[in-house]
Amino acid sequence: MSLPPGFLEEIRNRVSLAQVVGRKVTWDNRKSVPARGDYWAPCPFHQEKSASFHVRDDDGYYYCFGCHAKGDAISFLRETENMSFMEAVEALAREAGLSMPAQDPAAAARAEAARGLTEAMEAAVAFYRLQIRSARATEARDYLDRRGLTPATIERFEIGFAPDGRTVLHDHLKEKGFSRDVLERAGLIGVPKDGGSPYDRFRGRIMFPIRDRQSRAIAFGARALREGQEPKYLNSPATQLFDKSRSLYNIGPARAAARKADALVVCEGYMDVIALGQAGIDHAVAPLGTAITEEQLTLLWQMHGEPVVTLDGDRAGLAAAHRLADLALPLLQPGRALRFALMPDGSDPDDVVRTGGARAFTDLVEASRPMVNLIWARETEGQVLDSPERRSALDARLKAHLNRITDPGLKTHYQNAFRDLRQALFQTARPAPATKSAPRRSAWTPGRRSQVRAFDGPPLAATRASALARSDDPKAEARIRECVILTGCLNHPPIAADLEHQLEKLEFYAVDLAEIRDALLSCLHGALCDPDPATALGHAIGRRIGRNPLNSLTASGHVRANRYLSASADPALAKKAVDEALTQHMALSGRAAEIREAERELSGETDESLTWRLQQAAEAEHRSWTAPLADAGSTETEDESDLSARLQEMIDRQSWKKPHSS
Repeated sequence: MSLPPGFLEEIRNRVSLAQVVGRKVTWDNRKSVPARGDYWAPCPFHQEKSASFHVRDDDGYYYCFGCHAKGDAISFLRETENMSFMEAVEALAREAGLSMPAQDPAAAARAEAARGLTEAMEAAVAFYRLQIRSARATEARDYLDRRGLTPATIERFEIGFAPDGRTVLHDHLKEKGFSRDVLERAGLIGVPKDGGSPYDRFRGRIMFPIRDRQSRAIAFGARALREGQEPKYLNSPATQLFDKSRSLYNIGPARAAARKADALVVCEGYMDVIALGQAGIDHAVAPLGTAITEEQLTLLWQMHGEPVVTLDGDRAGLAAAHRLADLALPLLQPGRALRFALMPDGSDPDDVVRTGGARAFTDLVEASRPMVNLIWARETEGQVLDSPERRSALDARLKAHLNRITDPGLKTHYQNAFRDLRQALFQTARPAPATKSAPRRSAWTPGRRSQVRAFDGPPLAATRASALARSDDPKAEARIRECVILTGCLNHPPIAADLEHQLEKLEFYAVDLAEIRDALLSCLHGALCDPDPATALGHAIGRRIGRNPLNSLTASGHVRANRYLSASADPALAKKAVDEALTQHMALSGRAAEIREAERELSGETDESLTWRLQQAAEAEHRSWTAPLADAGSTETEDESDLSARLQEMIDRQSWKKPHSS
């Protein structure tokens, strides 16, 4: 809604800022001079005892010399009451005796429709909260008790229970006067496509209300109670009120708490936020079952300039951190940053506070790492950088990250940080000179899964004779498979959603394709909400990586010629094509890893053990290629079809055996 010129100025002239602020603070009579419109008080935005909050009533302006909060009456209501801009204007207009300008009819209709949905959501919240106390919620209460939640916490977060009946909520709200249309548009009930009777969307689940910044109920998150009840967590569908890519759980309370604590914590799910709140850490929010989106990042930065993202300390947690770093890098600005706190392996914030209390979690947050360190570790851990070529490759990767930073000053600071880290690494990583008596062996650095071997001598004869060494171009073959997988997923986003877990853990040999995969996973859930998800996903990835992803993916004739990968292909055939390429890629990756490990231990392993290991690798590869391949997904080449035979030949010749001296 647009306001006529001069309307806001008229409100500021009629409403005393000191009167608005005075409802929230106690003025310091020693410093304040009311006759001159000069007021001082302890700041309402952060905890303090001194009067550093200054109001100049004649100017209609406030400023805190402690936390640097500043603004006028509108911003004060928005920050202290969690009001939107228009809500604050309406409240002040009423106080000033002014009538709000009339809205256009279409906007008024939309506002009225949204008001009806909000009322239905609030009625559902009240119903579910009542049900958590009923006899049929015994299992739900037992679960919450096992999770250590107190009755006060359950009440505070308005946790409820959806009974396991087809139309329990529908019938209750219908009696309250809510129409079927309103309940359906609010996402509370579903209606069969064949026009059958409506049904409750949530049944037999623990209910977590999701509220917006103005504390209005807009959706629910629901957790299953029974084994086999899928999905484990279920959110409300997209509605006029709710878009999960633009919402955060606990955003209203955390917004006020973040200002007082001068900190903001980002968790993975509802239970983490609730457990932290019970431990006295109120400044925590969580995305709603998806990776953090660009819109959610903007919300986080509006609440605090440097949120701390807490992630599980396993491989999946690190992968999520890397995807978020890739998303955030082009959006960084002075005063907009991220830090990362990795939880102990296998733990989440809920586990940490239950076992170690609030102090244990706070210690982990205080030890959080800035994003530049996360990126550096990603590019160097597990790498052997013992040659100019490898160091040059590292420089190229770091330069690619720098080129994605848009703010010139920030880019310079990142460049300096990378230079300092690089200098420290190479000053302390100089290997001791080799001696003639030292046995020949391979140097292996543990760490990331993409480990790199560096030999201190020429390759062994057995290594030269291996199937991997004699392959013409295995990396090119792997690239074709990776392009098939990504092209099918990009043109058919529901396939990517089904395979999200496998894609996250899949090893990519091509660095540029791995970047596309990471961008795809980061943008996927936001694109699925679009009427044209494939186009939305392609554009989002392009903005993320700075180029059209399909240009890289369809550079190969194998991919361009495969009609089952196009956006117009039958989704079932496209899914089959991607599934087959994914299965082949995973099997061949496993085979390659097994052979590399076997070759590494040629000098110290028994013939029988090595024979068995190579035989297992050959059989695994054979299984991946002998399954019937539909034309839809086949990316087989002559080299790939012959790999199993070459592996078997290697086993038969047993070329690693040392000749017996006569």
